[in-house]
Amino acid sequence: MNLVVLGAGESGLGAALLGKAKGWTVFVSDFGQIDPTTQNVLKKHEIEWEMGGHSEAKLTQANLVVKSPGIPEQAPPIQLLRKHQISVISEIEFAARYTYKPVVAITGSNGKTTTTALTHYLLKDGGLNAEMGGNIGNSFAGLLLEAPASHYVLEVSSFQLDDIVDFKPHIAVITNISPDHLDRYGYSFEAYRDAKFKISANQTAADYLIYDGDDPNIAAGMQDHTIRAQKLPFSLEKSVDQGAYIEEDNIVITIANNQIKMPIASLGLQGQHNLKNAMAAATVATLLDIRKETIRNSLEHFQGVEHRLESVLKINNVQYINDSKATNVNATYYALESMETPTVWIVGGVDKGNDYAELLPLINEKVKAVICLGIDNTKLIESFGNVVDLLVETTSMNDAVNVAYHIAERGDTVLLSPACASFDLFKNYEDRGRQFKEAVRKL
Repeated sequence: MNLVVLGAGESGLGAALLGKAKGWTVFVSDFGQIDPTTQNVLKKHEIEWEMGGHSEAKLTQANLVVKSPGIPEQAPPIQLLRKHQISVISEIEFAARYTYKPVVAITGSNGKTTTTALTHYLLKDGGLNAEMGGNIGNSFAGLLLEAPASHYVLEVSSFQLDDIVDFKPHIAVITNISPDHLDRYGYSFEAYRDAKFKISANQTAADYLIYDGDDPNIAAGMQDHTIRAQKLPFSLEKSVDQGAYIEEDNIVITIANNQIKMPIASLGLQGQHNLKNAMAAATVATLLDIRKETIRNSLEHFQGVEHRLESVLKINNVQYINDSKATNVNATYYALESMETPTVWIVGGVDKGNDYAELLPLINEKVKAVICLGIDNTKLIESFGNVVDLLVETTSMNDAVNVAYHIAERGDTVLLSPACASFDLFKNYEDRGRQFKEAVRKL
């Protein structure tokens, strides 16, 4: 049986190696260049590959195709495969077919990385042999080969969910839904929202869906989709019979007859958005029978993830914060909302159909200068040029950080929170965040 893998990134390599291990004849095809390390791995495992284009003959010989989440439906090779009625699936779908272990799958426009990392931290602290991957770290397929576990905690993106068939997490989490990646979904918010809800499409009454009970977009999605899983909302605004809510400065989690309480003040991560992330992760841990004392202790000590409101250095009493993970407007909203000092804001990259209007009140209140960091800053200049006293264009991270250094005064904050994708100037958001930290350390 022939397996074609489109894209030789993390997920593609994982799928290729898992396919080879399971007896498939594997061919890897990448439209771009395949890095030398990956080439060596493919050679070592005797997997045939090509780069710089796709061979139509090879693609149409496939019995099954696993595609990179970055390849859109409209791409010519996908259209060719559809024409030949060859099944195209995502790597998480492919990997899920080779394990019966429980999966915790976490999606959302914002907070999914922190919630995934925190959930994994809670389960490990609780003694479970849990592994973490998906859209962060190792691919799901790679984990099955290299790190067999009792539980898998996966961050899953809408792109990954687009091409599932039977993927069914035992516990699904939707942290929130706000406009993002609209360029990929024909600028239809409903299409993007529907992709997120695929996370629960195959769940049954034996499974669980944990979600933000305050999010109107999730509420609308609930009306439009049949949810068979047991529903466990978390809320800052109202009490719930089953799920998590706030009562007298405590998080209260109730599942069946099991209840846990913990003070908000003791959380290692502060801020309204992190409170919700903690509620979601703690609900997962409670479902999986982690002890109450372990959950409380772990929530106190968890310090967050790289590139998400990460404190880098304080120089001349100016705090530098790396929020490169903020690749959409809603994530940047949370970041600006948490700023307590005058802020020099570094923003920009590849616009995904952003509407910056919701940021304007926060910019008026908190931002003293805007530094645009991108190849095309036209939309940013139109949105913010008349809102702040100072707006500067830059085209490299070193320039952006140096400009910020000269603008910022004692007591200010320099915040990298781009609200955009990174692919114009950087490999990915991690590369962008690391370049920011390196530039700050050189000051």
